[in-house]
Order: sequence, then C-alpha cells, then structure tokens
Amino acid sequence: MADDRRAVQAHGGDGVTGRYQVYRAALPEVCAADPTRMVFTGDADGRCEVFTWDAVTRRARQVTDRPHGTLHGAIDRDANVWWFDEEEHGTGRWRFQPFEGGPDQPGLTGVPEGEPRGLAAGDDACVAMGIGDARSTAVHLGPRGGVAREVTRVDGHATLSGITPDGRLLALSGAAGSARAVTVLAAGGTTHAVLAGGEPGGRLWSLGFAPVADRAELLLVRESNDRYVLGSWSPEAGVSFHSWCAFDTEITARWHSDGSSLLVRQDRHGRSTLHRVHLRERTVEPVPTPRGTLLDAAPRTGPDVHYLWTDTATPPRMASTAGTPLPPTHGISGQVPGEHRDLWTPGPDGPVHSLLSLPEGRRGAVPAVFLVHGGPADHDRDAYDGVVHSLVASGFAVVRVNYRGSTGYGPRWRRSFGQGVGLTQVEDLAAVRADLTTRGVVRADAAGLWGTSWGGYLVLLALGVDPGLWQAGVAVKPVADCAAAYRTTTEALRALDERLFGGTPDEVPERYERSSPLHYVAAVRAPLLVAAATRDAKCPPGQVRDYLAALQHAGVRHESMWLDTGHDGYEADDHVAVLRRAVVFLDRELRGRPRTTPQTPRSDRDGDSGRVRYPAPAGTGTGTTHTERSSGHAEGHHPQ
Repeated sequence: MADDRRAVQAHGGDGVTGRYQVYRAALPEVCAADPTRMVFTGDADGRCEVFTWDAVTRRARQVTDRPHGTLHGAIDRDANVWWFDEEEHGTGRWRFQPFEGGPDQPGLTGVPEGEPRGLAAGDDACVAMGIGDARSTAVHLGPRGGVAREVTRVDGHATLSGITPDGRLLALSGAAGSARAVTVLAAGGTTHAVLAGGEPGGRLWSLGFAPVADRAELLLVRESNDRYVLGSWSPEAGVSFHSWCAFDTEITARWHSDGSSLLVRQDRHGRSTLHRVHLRERTVEPVPTPRGTLLDAAPRTGPDVHYLWTDTATPPRMASTAGTPLPPTHGISGQVPGEHRDLWTPGPDGPVHSLLSLPEGRRGAVPAVFLVHGGPADHDRDAYDGVVHSLVASGFAVVRVNYRGSTGYGPRWRRSFGQGVGLTQVEDLAAVRADLTTRGVVRADAAGLWGTSWGGYLVLLALGVDPGLWQAGVAVKPVADCAAAYRTTTEALRALDERLFGGTPDEVPERYERSSPLHYVAAVRAPLLVAAATRDAKCPPGQVRDYLAALQHAGVRHESMWLDTGHDGYEADDHVAVLRRAVVFLDRELRGRPRTTPQTPRSDRDGDSGRVRYPAPAGTGTGTTHTERSSGHAEGHHPQ
C-alpha cells in the first residue's frame, strides 16, 4: 500500500494563499504511428485530467473535464485518445475520441462497469481491456467501438499486460509469486502458456510484447538468486532468460521500437539509472541522465528516450534525449530550500539508508519529522516531495528511512523481517533516530513521525512500541488493527498479509496481534493526528474507528480527521487539507508554540474548504478533536 503524498506539487512561497497543482508521475503516452501526437494527465484547477499534446504546434488540448478528475489515459496507433470514465466508487468504462476532438464513444459495447485492469490495442483497431470486481478479472476483446466478447475470466486480481501487434495473443499478469504469474492466451481464449512465479524459479513479471510484426515475443523479468534477470517467452522457444543481463536491485523494462533492444530503468539506493540492452549483441550500455530519480522513462522513435527526472531539491522535469518538445511541467522555479544528503546507519542486516533534508541556517540540533513510506514494497527516493518541501520550509529536518522490507536494495533487504512484520521496520526507525541524535542533528525531545497507508501503520506501531522515543505522530489512512484490516480489506491485500505473516489471522493469530498497533495502544504517550477515509477499501475505516476509541479509553491526546474518499486520491484539496493540518499539528507539538499559518508553499485554493468541525463526543474531554471533510470525489484505483 504505497502512500500518495507526492500527488501535490506546490508553488513557491509561504502562507495559506497562493497556488498549487496536482501531477501524475508519468510520461505522456505516444502514438506509435505518429510520435508527435501524445496524451498525458495534467493539472486542471486542482484535478488530474487527460490532455492531448501536439509536439509540432506545441499545443495542449484538455480532453476530459470531470468533477472529480480523470487518472487513466492512453492513445492508440490511430491517434484515438482513451480514458477511463469512472464513477464515485472507482468503477466505470473506457471511452475514446479522435485526437482533434469529437464525440465521446464507448471503447467496446457490452462490457459491464468495473475497475480498470489494463488496456491494450493492436495495430488493426483491435482492443483488449481488463475489467475487474471484488471477485474476478475478465478480459474483453473486440474492434474499437464495436461489440466485445469475453476472452477469459479468472478469480481474483489480474492485469492485462500486453497484446501482440496483430491482436492474436494476449498476456495476463497475476501475483508475481503465484502459480499463474503470467498467462498467455490466444484471442479466441485458448491458453498458450501458464508461467509460474515463486519457488523454485523466483517471482516473475510480464512487461509486454515486442512491437514488431515478424514475431511474438513477450518480455519477462525473473527474480532469481537475489538478482533480477531479463528473459522472454515465444510460441517457438518457450521461456528463455538472459543470464548475462542481471541486476542486483529492482528494474522495469520496455521494448525499443526495433524489437531487438530494451530500455531498462533500475531503482538502486534511492536513485535511478537507465540502461540500453542490445539483445543480439548481448551488451548493456548506460543512458546518461542526471543524478537523482527517474519517475518514468520510455524509448521512442529511433534512439530517442523520454524521461521524467527529479531530485529532492528539484520538482519533476520531462526531457527528451533527441530534443522532442514535451508538455510543460509547470512548477516551482529554482531549488527547494535546505541541505539534502544521505545517511547510512549500521543495522543487523546491513546499513540502513536514509535521505536527510535539513532547513537552511540550521544551528545545532533541530526538531525532525520522520516521513515513513508505505508499501512495504516501496522506497523513498531522491525525488521532489511536496511534504518534504513544506516541512523544511517550516524549519524541520526531514528524515526518510528506507527500512528493511523496502525495495531498491535487493531481494534480501526486501525479505528482511527478522523481528516480525512492522516491528523490524520500527527497530530501523529507532536506530536512525538514535544515530541522528548522537550526531547532534536532531533534538531527542522533538522527533515526530508521519506516514500514509502502511507508513501510517508504522507510525501507530512505533508510538506504542517505543513510546519514549517519539513526541508526535501523524497517521494518514493507516492500518490500526492487523486482523480486523485483513478481514475487511481487498483480496489482493489479504494475499499480501498472508505472505507477510505466513498465514491468516485464524492460522497465526499471535503474529497478527504482536504486530498490531491496537495491541500497544495503552502504551502510547505522544499526541497523535489520525486522518482516515470513510470509503477506504484498503485500510478500512472500521478498524481505524476502533483504534480511535481505544485511544480515547486510554486517555491519549489525539485528533482525528475524516475524508469522504477512498484510499487512493488525486484531488488536490484533500492532500492540501491534510498537509496544512499536519504541519500545524507538528509545529505545535514539536516546537511548543501555537501557529495558524504553516510555512507551506502557496496555494490559490482554500484547501480547508468543505471541512466541518464537530464537537468532541461526550466523555472525550478536551484532549480529543474530530474533523470531517466532505469531498465526494471518486478515488483513483491503482494496481495493488
């Protein structure tokens, strides 16, 4: 469950009036037949909407204008623009219109509403789409705008990951460690191959078919012997792997248009590198990019590569190695203030890497906020983060810890849960805090925690396990009771819990209890701000309410903030409302002085609009504050 705090990009300044915008960390999709025509998702008055971009005229056109925004967009070979028209609860249908504009049309007729689980288009107006619900995933196929037929339906969550240019073969991805990690189907529904992940071969991912007409070859990545190895499947040769091309940390890859080379993006130690792999020559060459993080990268026509680059001090910027004009990324001019550096802290399974940001003009130890990433299979990057910007501008040190279980440090680090789920990560947070206080960088009496999703879970757990170390906590959309969350969350996240804990709550109840924040709630001493969502399917609201009730019973000073949304969001108002509330809360608790104007980057929208304050329930005393925020917008449903 990755957090979403990077969804808001702020503009320079301070105070509570000014400007902000949302952005999606992805490159424009490019028309295969005309690379000057593109589709991207950008800001439209604080919402994500789909736009076209003409690289010849350098003009953008807004395609969608929905009250709650539009996240998913694409473009096919005939330059038709696609987007997912979802309803309030995240279900909907694919639609399209011509690049120049025109009436909206259904992508395929006869397809029921559902969650988007992949869209793929062949060269001859053949379209395949994955549509899912809580129980299953179906793949539908048909001519663009025509009648669909169901090709297959599988239990659980799966994603359509590719179609051959001639539309004859489809690839469907399941859980990477499952017996059906990758399934190759004929357009008629016949199964050509089922490729297993997990033991003994290692987890397996499908990354799409080669974009050439003379053969069908599906790109694969296998986790093997603590490395990530490129491979492929074809009807003639079956599965083969390139042992000469292996990487020690996580990668993703895309085909170049020639079908004989690949662009590989590697995440390593909080930063990114690009490599071009020549399959026939069996060579790997670096693609030069600035030091930092590549949020996205894609090969284009000929040697051209598009990439979206950032570092902690610099908001995201699009670039083309061939100088192709790309959509502008309106954002902050200049650099984010402060000093940004790395920290490595000794640990039982190897050094723990943290990204440290310090306020300008620091003298001695300062109050610090530990931003705890979600996942757990994710990591903090040397990348712009609006929360980091706001906190550093407000005078805090910010520490982003890539604890054991994080990606970007190899399979062994990702599997390191020696002290138990959550408890291992809490141990790493405590170790980094001790390192920084010993160095005189962070005040021992002014260290707070802030996390979203699984990061919010770690905040709650740390406050209960190590109550003497932390002086404040902010938990956004957290897991608060592991067993209760398991019983009411999505099927995909139940499967994740079973892998992490080694079974269900009925099979290993002691493990769930030992790792549950609710088990330690009576020990919490630090004031706490909890922001939760009323329609959260991943971290359900019921278990959060139970935790808040337990805090009240234990007499712990706390505040709560309820958003009328789901778990994933892309409307800026909600992000900014939580950001402002959290910065004011941390400023009060860690620096001991009341403030009404946090040093957040400027915004020209009132992020607190729609918020209604209610009296605390009877019996809560003066130490509990509850806030509700009504948004009513549909949340983006990302692959879990």
